[in-house]
Amino acid sequence: KESRLSIFGTIDFRDMYRIAEEQSVVGLVAAGLEHVSDKRAPKEDALQFVGQALQIVQRNLAMNSFVAKLIELLREKDVYTILVKGQGLAQCYERPLWRACGDVDLFLSDNNYQNAVNQLTPLANSVDEENKKNLHLSMTIDSWIVELHGTLRSGLWRRIDKELDNVQRAVFYDGRVRSWINGRTQVFLPKDDEDVIFVFSHILQHFFKEGVGLRQICDWCRLLFKYKDSIDVSLLEKRLQSMGVMTEWKAFSALTVNYFGMPADIIPLYSANRKWSRKADRIMEFILETGNFGHNRDYSYYKKYPYVVYKAISFWRHLNDTLRHFMIFPIDAVLVLFGRMDEGIKMIAKGK
Repeated sequence: KESRLSIFGTIDFRDMYRIAEEQSVVGLVAAGLEHVSDKRAPKEDALQFVGQALQIVQRNLAMNSFVAKLIELLREKDVYTILVKGQGLAQCYERPLWRACGDVDLFLSDNNYQNAVNQLTPLANSVDEENKKNLHLSMTIDSWIVELHGTLRSGLWRRIDKELDNVQRAVFYDGRVRSWINGRTQVFLPKDDEDVIFVFSHILQHFFKEGVGLRQICDWCRLLFKYKDSIDVSLLEKRLQSMGVMTEWKAFSALTVNYFGMPADIIPLYSANRKWSRKADRIMEFILETGNFGHNRDYSYYKKYPYVVYKAISFWRHLNDTLRHFMIFPIDAVLVLFGRMDEGIKMIAKGK
């Protein structure tokens, strides 16, 4: 489908590239520019997009090969896993290889989680400290970051995590999965109804805790678009209500329509009410300011100051974020703040 940029007036393609790189969506923007019919980027800027897109393609090919080998290796040891986030969501795009890849996230049931830890830890170049409460372990294998997840809890508030546990049970015990044929390897992914919940809760986790990126929201849009005819809207609504995030869903839906060009009739439960657009404006401002996963922020104080000082700075920053989030999602912003305070008190009590 052709697109037109002339309605936006003068286009600064250099600044477009800067923001796209900052938000890790250069490949997605490059793919989109191919559909633009009324404007062309200057040759120098076009070459930047193309050159970066080619690098993204090569990295994706390498990662897909690694994912296939990793999953086959685990299956040989009777360890069965589900791929979440990254490469699975990339398959929702017209050009999966143009989406910038990140980590390899493996989602595992209880027994499979511990077995995967046992099998992969000896192969890793480095292994981070395990989060035993949330069953999460990150390691580096052959230059790739591999994250093992025994749960996909958000850590935001109880209602969300309780429903995420229910969705997890649906995936592992009710067979709610779909698959992607990666070369000759069948890779299992959460079924669309379940993946929509996992993806959206992950967006909220990053939004409230450190900063969400445009790539995450693009992933959500593509997932909704690809499975627009099969998503169970009544089940989705029930789950969102149970999690207490219907307000967030409507605000982020307005964001995708107003800023991403997402067709309004594609998004389940979308509302054109002006209040959602106002919230969407504030969300977009926060995203562009903080950058992809908060990468625009200065975290150098972690190395400059003693533990107590940098914790105080960090808490002050969280307070400021809470005030901004309060203007968008007042009740939930307070819930997140109380959760952070409780977590901080527990860490101090443990001497960490």
